[in-house]
Amino acid sequence: VLLGVSADDTETDAKYLVEKTVNLRIFADDQNRFNLSALDTGAELLVVSQFTLYGDTRKGRRPDFTKAAPPDQAQRLYEHTVGLFRDAGLTVATGVFQEHMQVSLQNDGPVTLMLDSADRHRPRR
Repeated sequence: VLLGVSADDTETDAKYLVEKTVNLRIFADDQNRFNLSALDTGAELLVVSQFTLYGDTRKGRRPDFTKAAPPDQAQRLYEHTVGLFRDAGLTVATGVFQEHMQVSLQNDGPVTLMLDSADRHRPRR
């Protein structure tokens, strides 16, 4: 989980994202259909804070990170979110907040999703 925290995010947003993440049926069952959630499979998570997800590149040549939460707010919500994942019963490892890290990622399958708590307020088309 690459977790970006926006300046507008709250604990309600964290709860929404955790519930959505742990319950999404994105793991294959015996018939190779997406029918199992992280909870169903006992998935283990690596949660890494990633403020650059809020980089706005629409204008100019330098990303604008003003929509990302300030470090104190982001760290509080990051740690709260990690706690919610653990409370859900999953094993969770973390990165080190506000540190330069090299994280290797190997996707196993076709599923990479972006979840945004703001989406729950947008109408579906």
